[in-house]
Amino acid sequence: MASTQSAASLPDSVNRALGDFVNAARDAFGDCLGSIVLFGSAVEGRLRATSDVNVIVVLTTFQQPQVERFAPALKLARAAIRIQAMFLLASEIPAAVESFAQKFSDIARRRQVLYGPDPFAGLEPPQGATIYRTRQVLLNLILRLRESYAEQIGREEQIALLLADAAGPLRTCAATLLELETGAVNSPKEALDLIVKSSNNPAWLEALTQISEVREQRKISPAALAPALFTLLEIGEHLRRRIEALV
Repeated sequence: MASTQSAASLPDSVNRALGDFVNAARDAFGDCLGSIVLFGSAVEGRLRATSDVNVIVVLTTFQQPQVERFAPALKLARAAIRIQAMFLLASEIPAAVESFAQKFSDIARRRQVLYGPDPFAGLEPPQGATIYRTRQVLLNLILRLRESYAEQIGREEQIALLLADAAGPLRTCAATLLELETGAVNSPKEALDLIVKSSNNPAWLEALTQISEVREQRKISPAALAPALFTLLEIGEHLRRRIEALV
């Protein structure tokens, strides 16, 4: 029987909740459960109070009775640690890697197996698919930020949330970009830091600090919110142009 692993970088309370989640999945899915993989910021020990804990549950089949048995444990984990579970069939992995290449590039960099074998060992999303999907993610992020800002003008708390939520995908795209350009593997936060610092743009550097403050402390001057958001848009457009250059 496969063993359950703990994530050493996480608080004990999160590890306990993950352990309960894994045990409940084993009980509910039985032999249909292949692996459970933790990915994203939790693997780096960078969870904040508002962070989601992202996991992939790899199954051989997705059957109604098993899912219904598992549902209470999923709801409990969602309430306790904001768990977000992707249910992926083992047979779907190749198609998922190609269709969501940018996400799976990040999973290749940041993952920890909590149960079972590593289903993503040797994972190498196709470069063309990774470029295409990263372009798509960046353009969607830019368009969504523009729309949301126009709708939320004057609502400082909502704009602060926009900044906090946008930082994650922007960092992940930065890591994918540097890996595509140079082959270097960096954490998403480190990748965006490197790109911003190499720009020698003081406004970008200041915005990066402000975004971190919003994500970690929710503290930023209301007057700085809109300029920070527009600077984030500039950075996103810069990343998109560099991705376009790889096509």
